[in-house]
Amino acid sequence: MRSVNKVASRLKRKKFLKLAKGYWGRRKNVWSVAKNHIEKGLTHAYVGRKLKKRQYRSLWIVRINAAARLNGTTYSKLIHALLLKNIVINRKVLADFAMNKPEIFTAIVKQAIG
Repeated sequence: MRSVNKVASRLKRKKFLKLAKGYWGRRKNVWSVAKNHIEKGLTHAYVGRKLKKRQYRSLWIVRINAAARLNGTTYSKLIHALLLKNIVINRKVLADFAMNKPEIFTAIVKQAIG
């Protein structure tokens, strides 16, 4: 007789069906359908975590560029000037200064450009 671990397989199915909670139609309660959609969803979640980093960097660059233009320069020129002056500050912090503390951002621009 074949040995099947009924307890473990039931727990595995319960875990997957719990992840499928909120899905529409058969994907929430039919094991084979739910399994496929959960695996696909987890794949998208992995890709989404990578895309989020890309989108945030893009947002920071837009914010820095907008603030830089208010200070009479462009994003490209500002980043190049920071590089030449060896001012090491990342885009996340620079964007935060541009949005929330414009006087600090202006001082950084003057230090880099001026």
